[in-house]
Amino acid sequence: MTRAVPRLDPARADEPVDRLGRGLRDLRISVTDRCNFRCRYCMPREMFGRDFEFLARRQLLSFEEIERIARLAAGLGVRKLRLTGGEPLLRRELDKLIGALSAVPGIDDIALTTNASLLTPAVAAGLREAGLDRINVSLDGLDDESFRAMTDVDYPVQRVLDGIDAAADAGLGPIKINMVVKRGTNDDQILPMAEHFRGSGHILRFIEYMDVGNANRWRLDEVLPARELVDRIAARWPVEVLPPNHPGEVANRWRYADGQGEIGVIASVTQPFCGGCRRLRMSAEGKLFTCLFGSRGYDLRALMRSGASDEQLADALGGLWRRREDRYSELRSGEPGDETPADGEKKVEMSYIGG
Repeated sequence: MTRAVPRLDPARADEPVDRLGRGLRDLRISVTDRCNFRCRYCMPREMFGRDFEFLARRQLLSFEEIERIARLAAGLGVRKLRLTGGEPLLRRELDKLIGALSAVPGIDDIALTTNASLLTPAVAAGLREAGLDRINVSLDGLDDESFRAMTDVDYPVQRVLDGIDAAADAGLGPIKINMVVKRGTNDDQILPMAEHFRGSGHILRFIEYMDVGNANRWRLDEVLPARELVDRIAARWPVEVLPPNHPGEVANRWRYADGQGEIGVIASVTQPFCGGCRRLRMSAEGKLFTCLFGSRGYDLRALMRSGASDEQLADALGGLWRRREDRYSELRSGEPGDETPADGEKKVEMSYIGG
């Protein structure tokens, strides 16, 4: 089960390359820091309660500002955009943003990550019509008790499943279902989830519980390693290794030997894939982060609202990427005593930067 690290597609001469030779291909855009769930690994209620101050509307990037940055990023090599949050469907008129982004030259793929709680048939159809290509749905268990244990909300799983069906009917497939696995909390849902989505045409992806941010009080003993996870599934349904779909893909892929589809495992903790990371992340208020486990962002909004030209903004984007040398997960998984970029600093929270 050793991960094969794919070669990166080469950058053009006019595209930036970071200090580890990685080109920029993906931009993940958080459109809001708000969410209607309180998942314990992301927005635990004890920290994100009623008194928590979310970003004010004036602090959020406007759709025009987001489109401008996406256009400049495309000129630097970005081909994929992913809209995240918080819960992105809480941002009003999101279809208008997607319509603007779908018209950006050079962008080949626009995706959305959502908890599907607001994904009605009308919403799904509107997003597809606006230009959304794909959708990922976060779902951490099939029974209501396990689901509540992870999300900390009294919300029925069936409504998430209905949202998945709505997305499929709208043509937003193949849909990827993302399940964060936390040992002792929802790992008993691995086989039920696999059984439910086998043969559905959707791709179930298991995500090792990661130390993103500080609020979740992450512990290594709560991580279920990818090897053990796949072994559990293979003992019930034999699986075969699949190659990556494209350079820099984060998920290890397997297919069921009986032809009933595929699964993926994102193993950032036990099998780091920093060497193939080509992602830049932007918070809802326009701060850029070159790593999911980062602590400080580059304030592009301040530069933009000070009257910077497109050339100045592109130079800032390209310069940030060229200075990049992030490999947090590889360092975290190294020998005892290795320092990591986050030592002594608080890491940014997942709900702020997006997944």
